[in-house]
This record gives sequence, C-alpha cells and structure tokens, in this order.
Amino acid sequence: MCDYLNKKTINIFFYLILTTIQFSFGQEKIFDFKNKNVLIVYGGYPPHQPEKFAKKVEKWLVKNNAKVILSESTKIYSNKKLMDDIDLIVQSVTMININRDEIKGLVRAINNGAGLAGFHGGLGDSFRNSAEYQYIVGGQFVSHPGGQVLYNVNIIDKEDYITKNIDNFSLKSEQYYMHVDPNIKVLATTKFSGKNDPWIKNAIIPVIWKKFYGKGRVFYCSLGHSMDVFDIIEVKKILKRGLFWASESKFKTIENWLTPVYKN
Repeated sequence: MCDYLNKKTINIFFYLILTTIQFSFGQEKIFDFKNKNVLIVYGGYPPHQPEKFAKKVEKWLVKNNAKVILSESTKIYSNKKLMDDIDLIVQSVTMININRDEIKGLVRAINNGAGLAGFHGGLGDSFRNSAEYQYIVGGQFVSHPGGQVLYNVNIIDKEDYITKNIDNFSLKSEQYYMHVDPNIKVLATTKFSGKNDPWIKNAIIPVIWKKFYGKGRVFYCSLGHSMDVFDIIEVKKILKRGLFWASESKFKTIENWLTPVYKN
C-alpha cells in the first residue's frame, strides 16, 4: 500500500511538472490576432529592407488570424474611415517626410486606441520633420557610432510581458544612440564603449521600450538593421510579444500597464 501511494505521488508530481512545462511553452506560442485589423506601412531607406520586413511580419500575423493591409505609402494615414478600424499599425519607414494630413491621421488613430509598433529606423528614424511624431514614438535616432559593431543588449525588466524570462544577449549590428522621452518604460538598454566617439563612453541608452500615446500603446525596439537580426531567438520573441502587446490597446486582455495611473 505504501509503495502504491509513493508511486502514485511520484506520477502526480511528474504529471504536474510536465503540465507546467507544456503550459509554459504553449503560452509562448499563443498570439491570437483574431478580429484585429493590422496596417503595415513600409518604405524609405532601401538598406533597411522595408518590403522584406513588411512581408515577413505580414506572413506571421496572417498565420495568427490577423486581417492585414499592406501599404507602400504613408498617404493611407489620411484615410479616416480606414484608420478608424485599425487596431495595430506596424511601420517600417525610414528617413522620409510626412505631410500634415497624414500625421494628423496617424495621431488621431493612435490617440483613439490603435497600437503602434516598429523596429530600428523604421519607427525610430521615420519623419524627422515632425515633432508630434517623435512625441508619439518616445525617441529619435541621432547616431550609430562605428556602424556595424558588436554590442550587448541588457534586459532590465525580466517580469514585463515583452521581455519576461529573456536573458541579456549580444549582436553585431548598428548600435543606435537615441534621444529619448523620460516618460517611456525602458525594458532593455545598451552601454556605449566610447571606442568610436570617446565623449559618449559608458552612456546607457534604451534599446527596447513601451509607452502610451492617448489610448494607444506604442512599442519600439532599436534592433533590426538587417533581416538576419530577426533570426536571433531573443529578438524574435521580443518582436512577437511587442506586436501583440501593442495590438491590445482596444482589447486589453493582457496586462493594462500604466492604467489607470500613468507612472514609470
């Protein structure tokens, strides 16, 4: 009888461990965009491969039940009827200008609850002529000393939905030096060595952050100069989680960070 109870206890113990592991892995894969309308806008600086990025993100979103609209032009931002129905805007547009009607449409959509997400120059170096746009994103690219360099990404919040259980990692790419809004919630940072620009030695700059603009969630990651960056397992996880978190502005089925009180 004692042996039977011990075996039964052991079996239950291992069943609970297996169930926990399966649940953990299952949760990592659940990104259901059902009933969500996603707009992907791409263009600008060719070396950032905006079309390839857009198509890669589109494929993953469609696989996860999103309704996706692709646009090669920011003119779509001035389409009020369409923008009112958008739940998430994924932008990959580097170094072009945006006109007044387009920025007004983008501002209105995010303020009313559409999420905004993007990587590298596709979001952090898009419209240098618009202060309002920079106010939305929470930061602006100003330099990448040394071009392609080996650097570390330090995760500073391992409890947040986007960076949970992700360890620090290294990569060789453009290390973005950003001017940032103090109101962003920083999830990961990088430290500059000063090898190329000695006056910024030991400067710590945000790499990944999230924030709000009106009712809309904004997610940004400065990684992503080339498509191979998205093959890094940590970046891949951050991309998926960041897109999903930003898409939840109007749905809020995952943590309502910063509501109802805005705080760091």
